[in-house]
Amino acid sequence: MSDPVIVMSPLSREINGDGTKIQVDIYRGENDSGWILEVIDEENASTVWDEPFDTDREALDAVLEVIEKDGIRSFLEGESEEMHRDVT
Repeated sequence: MSDPVIVMSPLSREINGDGTKIQVDIYRGENDSGWILEVIDEENASTVWDEPFDTDREALDAVLEVIEKDGIRSFLEGESEEMHRDVT
């Protein structure tokens, strides 16, 4: 059985601010319709949203909304209700 093909969104990016940086990865399986949103902080801790997004733009907007509301450091210090934190 071959490995699944992962499609990365062109909206994936690194975001810098408030003395830290995060990597925003937006991806889906080749045959999946929903986009997965994962944010990786400087310490390699991963925050993954529980539910997939219909579009990659909605996923990016969700990250930007958290940053606007709670600040970029919120990805280092805790979790928001719509996210699930998984340290890898």
